[in-house]
Order: sequence, then structure tokens, then C-alpha cells
Amino acid sequence: MNYLQGPVIGIETSCDETSVGIVTGKTVLANVISSQSEKHREWGGVVPEAAARMHAELFLPVLKSALQEADISLHDLVGIGVTNRPGLVGALSVGLSGAKALACALKIPFIGVNHLEAHILSPFIDSSFTHPHVCLLVSGGHTELILVRRPGEYSKLGGTIDDAAGEAFDKAARTLGLGYPGGPAIEKAAVGGDPDKYPLPRGLREPTFDFSFAGIKTAVARTVEQYAENLDISSLAASFQTAVTSVLAERTLAAARESAVEQITLVGGVASNNELRNRMAQLASKQNIQVTIPHHRLCTDNGAMIAHAASWRIAIGELSSLDLEASAKSPLP
Repeated sequence: MNYLQGPVIGIETSCDETSVGIVTGKTVLANVISSQSEKHREWGGVVPEAAARMHAELFLPVLKSALQEADISLHDLVGIGVTNRPGLVGALSVGLSGAKALACALKIPFIGVNHLEAHILSPFIDSSFTHPHVCLLVSGGHTELILVRRPGEYSKLGGTIDDAAGEAFDKAARTLGLGYPGGPAIEKAAVGGDPDKYPLPRGLREPTFDFSFAGIKTAVARTVEQYAENLDISSLAASFQTAVTSVLAERTLAAARESAVEQITLVGGVASNNELRNRMAQLASKQNIQVTIPHHRLCTDNGAMIAHAASWRIAIGELSSLDLEASAKSPLP
């Protein structure tokens, strides 16, 4: 991958993280992330209107912090990237407006970035590997298996037919009274629990590269009702986490075998889950398949991955016009 020569800024406001990252090529100069999770925890999930308001309040302070962390000024920037799809339209519009204002004021190239592609390309920031490879993109809104032939050339192998894995974590955590966001809450509660105590469904049966997590979500609710005050919350959290991560890892390895590739990547917010990271690595090592997983800070929604994708896209001659709009949904390029 070729990149712009000089600092590129990336702005991410697709959901409940306000983030600004600055990169030069593959070098991360700054990656400031301000999460709204504490506020949304009060409501049990993300409230779109509140998220947009908080992005508007946080954008300038986060931008200032990123510039200070990178030890540069706005006038040192050579390009701007911003998430404009997919995501919450109100939230996306805040970052998009800020990016357009900067592009006009600084008179530098500007591009809208596909949030999913930024995740897919995030392993390139701190790793080098060959193509093609299979990528598992797993987050609160997306669970997809993608064959990455090369940057910019993707084929979807499978995906969820109902809830995304991260959404299932959130709903299970809410049912167990563990709060929001569900991923870290489930992982913390599962420590010391017996993952075999409560048998839970694994969704769709093989052979398939698709996923279904609606059944396990319902099974958790029924188990809570069945055992009531005798419920072992730690073991149910562990059982849930094991069931979900097992399906994700096993299906990803099956897709790699079917695609005849020797490398897989794991990206997205749920890729921060240590059980998933460890299970994927263990299964892959038995099949001589290499696993590349970004640092935890590059798994969550972040500006550095947006800047990285933008630097590459602008370097190959792609630009966006100032009439670019935000979009709630968007397929990969």
C-alpha cells in the first residue's frame, strides 16, 4: 500500500466514540478516543440523538488533543479522512461537517471513508502480510466474513442473518443486568465461571459461513427466567461468551480452508474480546494458519484507522467533493 507523504487526519463519529487520529503512512502519531459509553449506559444502549449532540460537544476538544499528541499544527496536515458511511446519520454528520470545514479552511484533499473498509485495513497499520486472506469483521453492528484479495477488492463470504455478535453481547448483558457496553461486561463477568454449565445453541448448522445469534440471545433470557435467584451469572456469561466466540472462530477457519488462504485477520470492536482472540489463535495454529489482530485500541472505532484508509485512498487519486453526504448503510467498495 502506498500512502500520502505527510500527516493525514481521520475523524470518526459513526456511533458512540468521538475520535480523531493522525497518521503518517503506517505510523500513528495520535489516536484520541472519547467514548460516550458512560452516558449511554444510563439508557441501556446508544440513543442516536444524544450521540450526535455529544459528538458536537466533543469534536473540537478531541481534535485539539490529537494535534497536541501528534505535536503538529493544522497547517502541517496534507489530507483529511472522515467516516461518512455506514453509521448513525446524525452522528456521522457531525464529523462530516467538521471535516468539510477543515478541508475548506486548509485547502487540502478530503475523502469520505467507509467505516467497514477502515476496519478491514486496520491490521496493515502495525503488520505486514500477503494477500489474499480471510477477514472476520465483528462489531456491534456488523458480523461479516470477507475474502480480501487486495486492498479495495473484497468478496463477502458470509454474515449474520439477524443480530450482529456485538449486538448479541449487548442484549445478553442487559438481560443479565450487567450494563452497557455488553462486550466488556460479559467478559468481566465470565471470569471464574463454568462455560459448560448452561448449554446454549450455536445458531446455524454447518456447512455455512453465515451466523445467527438471535437464538442464543433468547436462550439466555429463558435461562435467566428458569433459574431465577439460583442463577449463576458468572457461568451463564461464560457459557454465552464461549458459544459465540466458538462459532466465530470455527466458521472463520472453515472459510479460510475453503478459500485456500493461509492467513486470517480479526477486526472490529468484538475483536477486543480476549477469549475470541485466544480461541482464534489456538485453532489457527493447529492448522498452520497465521492470525493477525490489531492492537485493542485499533479494534474499537477510532480515528487512526480512518486516517490510514484515507491516506491510501487519496494517494491512489481518490477524492470526495464537498457535497458528500452521510449514509446509514453502505456496501464495501
